[in-house]
Amino acid sequence: MRNSRKYWVAAVSAALSVSAVLGTQGMAQAQDTASAPRYQPEMVRALAASLGVSEEAAVDRLDRQDTQQAKLAELRKSGISGDGAFFGASGKLTVNADDSAEAARIEKAGLDARVPVRGQADLNKIKATLDAAAAKSTPDGVVEWAVDLASDQVTVKVNSDRGPAAKAFLAKAAKHGSAVKIVRGQEKLETQVAVAPGSKMTINNSTGYCSVGYGARDRAGKQYLVTAGHCVEGLPTLRSNGTAFAQGTRTRFAQGTRSVDMGIAAINAGHSITNNVTTWGSSSPVAVRGSNRAASGAAMCKSGATTGWTCGRVGSYNLTVTYSDPNGGPATVVSGLASSTVCTERGDSGGAYISGNQAQGMTSGGPSGQECLGGVNSRGSSYFQPLNDTLSYYGLTLNTN
Repeated sequence: MRNSRKYWVAAVSAALSVSAVLGTQGMAQAQDTASAPRYQPEMVRALAASLGVSEEAAVDRLDRQDTQQAKLAELRKSGISGDGAFFGASGKLTVNADDSAEAARIEKAGLDARVPVRGQADLNKIKATLDAAAAKSTPDGVVEWAVDLASDQVTVKVNSDRGPAAKAFLAKAAKHGSAVKIVRGQEKLETQVAVAPGSKMTINNSTGYCSVGYGARDRAGKQYLVTAGHCVEGLPTLRSNGTAFAQGTRTRFAQGTRSVDMGIAAINAGHSITNNVTTWGSSSPVAVRGSNRAASGAAMCKSGATTGWTCGRVGSYNLTVTYSDPNGGPATVVSGLASSTVCTERGDSGGAYISGNQAQGMTSGGPSGQECLGGVNSRGSSYFQPLNDTLSYYGLTLNTN
C-alpha cells in the first residue's frame, strides 16, 4: 500500500498454512515515579563512559553543574551581566565578567571568572557578519562556524576552500583578524536520521509514501531497510522528514508481472533504522528481540504511517493474491504472503508487524475501501510479506535490540 501507487486485493488464492514458533507476549510495567532517579540512567551511563569515570562520579558532576548554574542565575538577578559562561574540562563554570570588580563578585560566589578580550556579545556580532555572507552564496566546503566562548574566538571549520564562494567567505572571516580561528582538514557534514519501524517514509520527491519496515545487515555489516517490494519499485530515494536516509537497492515486485512483494534499500551513511517499533503514542515503543514466526491465530500488531498502531491476529501463510491498480494499470499477482485480521490502509505498506517482541513482516496490501480509523472498521484484514522469507532471500540478519 504505497500511497503513490496503491495496490489492493482483488482476489485471493490461499495455499497451505505453515505452523511456526509463537512469539512471546509482554506488558510494559508502570514506572514508580516516587523512587525515580534525578537523572535518566541511560544518560548517566553514557556520561560516565565518555568521561571515563564511575556512574557515581558522573552523577556528582551533574549535581555540581546544576549548583553552579543556579549560582550564576542568582548573580544575574543581582546585576551581574555575565557576558557568556562555559564549563571547562574540570567541570568548573567560568563566567565572562565586564571588569575586575565584577570578576571579584563572581569568584566570591564560588565560580571562576575572567575579563575576556571580546566576550559573547562581540563574538555574536562577528558570527552574524559571516551568516550574512553565507546567505548570499553558500560556502560549500566550509562545514561550520560558531562562537567558541572558551577560546574567545569565532571558529571556522573547513573541509575544502577550492570553490569561489568558500574563498570569498574565508576572506571575509580573515578580516576579523585574531577574533576568528580557521581550522582546516575537517570532515564533511550531513544530516543524520534514526528512523523507527512503522514511521513514514516518502518516495523520491513525490507526495507518495510508505511506512518503514525493519533494519538488517549483510555479512559485511552493511545496513539495509527491509520493506515491501512495491515501496522500492524503480529503486527510489527514500526520505524521512525530508532527509534522504536510504536508496532502493533490490525488489522482487514489478507491476503487471508475477511478483513477490519483498525488497530492500541500502541505508545511507550516517543514518540508521532503530530497533524499536513505534506505537504512535499508544504505548512505549516495542523492542525488537528476534523474528520467530508466530503461529496462525497468534496476536500481533502493526505500525504504519496512515493508521498508526492497529492489532489483530495472524491468519494463514503462503498465500497468493491479485492486486488491482486503481489507476487502471495491469493487475499484479503476488505470492508468498501471509494474512491477518490487522486493519491497514493506503500508505501503511512496508510497515512493521510484530507479535510480542518478535518481528513478523511488512505490510503488503489489503481490501480497497477499508477504513481503520475512528473504529469504522475495527475487524479489518490485511496481507504482509513475512520477514524471515525476505531476510533469507537477501542473505540478511535482522538487527535486534
